[in-house]
Amino acid sequence: MSLKQIVTKLHVSTKRDYLARVNSVDKAWAAEKAGQWGADYWDGSRDTGYGGYSYDGRWVNVAQDLINIYSLQDGAKILDIGSGKGFLLHDLKQINPSFQVSGIDASKYAIENCMDSVRATCIQGCASSLPFEDQEFDLVISINTLHNLNLHKLWPAMLEMNRVSKDHQYLCVEAYRNEKEKANLLYWQLTCRAFFSPEDWNFLFEKVGYSGDFEYIYFE
Repeated sequence: MSLKQIVTKLHVSTKRDYLARVNSVDKAWAAEKAGQWGADYWDGSRDTGYGGYSYDGRWVNVAQDLINIYSLQDGAKILDIGSGKGFLLHDLKQINPSFQVSGIDASKYAIENCMDSVRATCIQGCASSLPFEDQEFDLVISINTLHNLNLHKLWPAMLEMNRVSKDHQYLCVEAYRNEKEKANLLYWQLTCRAFFSPEDWNFLFEKVGYSGDFEYIYFE
C-alpha cells in the first residue's frame, strides 16, 4: 500500500471560486439536487454539479499512468467503482482495445448516458456490495467516489475492493491537511460524506485492512 500521484495533476488544473460556490445559491438545496445523482448533477447547472459532463479527453493521461504504474498487460481486467459516464474506461480501451473493462456507478443517469464504447459493461450498483467474483480483476480503481459514502457503507466498500481484486487496487479521495483546506472542501463539495484528514484515512485503511494504493486530493 503506497501513496500515488495520478489524479492530482488533473485536479489542480481547475481553478475554483470557493466563496462563490456557497454564496451563489442555497448550498443545502444544491447538495440535495446533486445527491440525487441525476441530470442536475451531471448535466445541469455548475451550482448542482459538473455543469455539463461531456467527454474532452482529460482522463487520457490518467489512463496511461494507470497502465504504466500497474504494468497492465494485454487482456487485463479492470473495474472502475464510480465509473460515471465511462470516460476513463473509454480511454483505457482506446489505448489498449484488449483490456476487459467494467464499471459500476450508483447513478442510473450516468449509466444511461455512458459512452457507447463501454456502455455494455457498465452497470448501476453499490460500491459496498459488488456483484463480481472474488479476485476477478487485475486492477480495481475508485476515483473521487468513496468519500461520498457514510462510514457504514465506506467500510464495506473498501473490503469489497480487496475482495474482487487479485492484484492491484487504487483509490483517490478528498482530504484536508489544515483548516483552510477543510473550509474550502466544505465550501466546494456537494456530495462528500467522509470529511477526513490523511491521518484519518490512514487509520481507516489500517482498521479495514485495505491493501491497495491511495491518493488524496486537496482544495488549496
